[in-house]
Amino acid sequence: MPELDGPDAPADIELGGGVAYLHTPSTPSRGGLALTHGAGGNCESLLLQRIAVVWSAAGFTVLRFDLPFRVRKPKGPPHPSRSAEDRLGIAAAIDRLRVATSGFIAFGGHSYGGRQGSMIAAERPDLVDGLVLTSYPLHPPGKPERARTQHLPELRIPTVAVHGTKDPFGTTAELSAALALVPAPTLLVDIEGAGHDLAPIKYDAATKTLAGAVSLFSDSSVVVPPFDPSR
Repeated sequence: MPELDGPDAPADIELGGGVAYLHTPSTPSRGGLALTHGAGGNCESLLLQRIAVVWSAAGFTVLRFDLPFRVRKPKGPPHPSRSAEDRLGIAAAIDRLRVATSGFIAFGGHSYGGRQGSMIAAERPDLVDGLVLTSYPLHPPGKPERARTQHLPELRIPTVAVHGTKDPFGTTAELSAALALVPAPTLLVDIEGAGHDLAPIKYDAATKTLAGAVSLFSDSSVVVPPFDPSR
């Protein structure tokens, strides 16, 4: 895997006062991925770093960024009453990414970040061309009756969900049923044995996100502009 330092190291950029990095491919960019973290982490997480490097090496510009709640406080989870601010932060990051590159623009988010991104994508269907959701938090652990699916029937863009079979936030069967609510093409990528963090080194989760995106998004009948992973 390419390294995070050296000539291809990401550039620090200004984005809402928080930490953000722009990974620029060495070849002409074929599109972009705005990428953010979950409730317990930040954009320095190993999973996000590896996804950014893998996608950039494949020719995509990646904006890896902190959500507004993490800008306000370095530790601790977001407060539900301010989740709308995180959604606006996601939209601002996507707008910033569109300044850096053109073509197919996807949003990728881990856990809480993915949920908030899918919610604003449901509200604003022209915001991005596709979603890559890692460890979507379908319900609180042990509480399947509290499924977070209300917005899924409003999604109109292709969605990849990368899921660990040992994730306590939802079983494979539960997540498959949830994706069936989306009236757009979807793909569930199961990682056997992985938990909520997807153990990115052990299971090479970053490569699996790109492979899932290539599988779903490359179909020209799904989206315009086309998703082009070729080099």
